[in-house]
Amino acid sequence: MSLSSQMLSYRPYVLALLRIAAALMFLQHGTAKLFGYPHVAMFDGLQLVSLLGVGGLLELVGGALLLVGWKTRLVAFLLSGEMAVAYFWFHAGSGFWPILNKGELAALYSFVFLYFSVSGPGKFSIDAEK
Repeated sequence: MSLSSQMLSYRPYVLALLRIAAALMFLQHGTAKLFGYPHVAMFDGLQLVSLLGVGGLLELVGGALLLVGWKTRLVAFLLSGEMAVAYFWFHAGSGFWPILNKGELAALYSFVFLYFSVSGPGKFSIDAEK
């Protein structure tokens, strides 16, 4: 068995690891906005009925759904869109380069979630393909 075919056998597991890690990190954005934990001063006094409040709801619920791998393709597509909107509405106006406009995380999440919308959840998920 070649190294390349051996590596291919790990693909669903590594995909699941990426999904779980991304979901756990994304969940932190939702909990910081909605529950103040971990505390991020920028989110103090955040109103639920605001763009950041709705974003927090999407991050909390979407992150949890991605974590368990339920409705992964749909949820990931919606979250990819949320992060694209976040990038263009809140970051791109400050310049072209994501590293300078502080939008690299939004852009990266958008592309990672877009990948999940096409690839599916990998192993260890409610949606796992048999």
